[in-house]
Amino acid sequence: MALQVQIWIKSIIENLFADNSFASKSVDHSEFVNEKTVHVPNAGAAPSVVKNRTTFPAAVTTREDVDLSYDIDEFSVDPIRIPNADKVELSYNKRESIIRGSRNKLADDIHASLIYSWIPSGVNTIFTEGAAVTAHIASATGNRKSMTKASVEAAQLLFDSQNIPQTGRYMLLDAYMYNQLKNSMTNNEVVAFLAGADPEKGVIGEYAGFRFYKRGQVAKTTKAGVLKEWSAAADATDSAAGIAWQEDCVSRALGASILFDDEGNPLYYGDIISFLQRAGGSYIRSDKKGVALICQATEEPSAGG
Repeated sequence: MALQVQIWIKSIIENLFADNSFASKSVDHSEFVNEKTVHVPNAGAAPSVVKNRTTFPAAVTTREDVDLSYDIDEFSVDPIRIPNADKVELSYNKRESIIRGSRNKLADDIHASLIYSWIPSGVNTIFTEGAAVTAHIASATGNRKSMTKASVEAAQLLFDSQNIPQTGRYMLLDAYMYNQLKNSMTNNEVVAFLAGADPEKGVIGEYAGFRFYKRGQVAKTTKAGVLKEWSAAADATDSAAGIAWQEDCVSRALGASILFDDEGNPLYYGDIISFLQRAGGSYIRSDKKGVALICQATEEPSAGG
């Protein structure tokens, strides 16, 4: 019988992770990442202005400032054992692959958590109003209203009404909502939208004063638009959501990813590797301005359907 040759490729197909470049568009609090709590003082109400004052002495008031604070969290990767046999028998460098994959997974989870930290309780919510599309969140059923340029314009109007600066406005959508948005534009609008892209910085378009980022998943909500953690039990009425923000209204605090490496452990006959990173972030305006949730509204069945 003929001998058959087996070949092991000297590289391994790695896992895929999201683009997290959106996080750079925020106030950087990373210098405080080794503290337990970050305090962000917010100015109290501005004083009243009187035209042609006639009453003296004028009433004296006291400004009550607000202390907004958030905690720094520790994110750690489950330890992974690398048996000695894997180090000597495999054609690819498993140790290097595990280190790279662990570091990427850590960054992925931290940035997914950061998105939720930017969304305050009682955030301004904009519900989509487009044509019916199939719900794309896992376990969700039925139809949702598609994301359209009208929702972007609604976010623009909201920020304008809040006196949010015209510069530094961003929106993060998942892949489905992003495609729905593009489909709502005319050909000329798509050309102009893509002309504002900056691929090296992760920006994939610009419309109505917002620069856009895209991620595999952003956030999910209940039917009523209430934010739900991804780890929460899935429900058929869940909806996808994106987020709009202005860069001076949210913060990030990202520490270094620390490698813990127990090489040649005599109890496990191999190496033990794990990672830890301190990170946090928050909306940083106590009035919650400059942040909005873009929620896919549920398309209700017609009366005869």
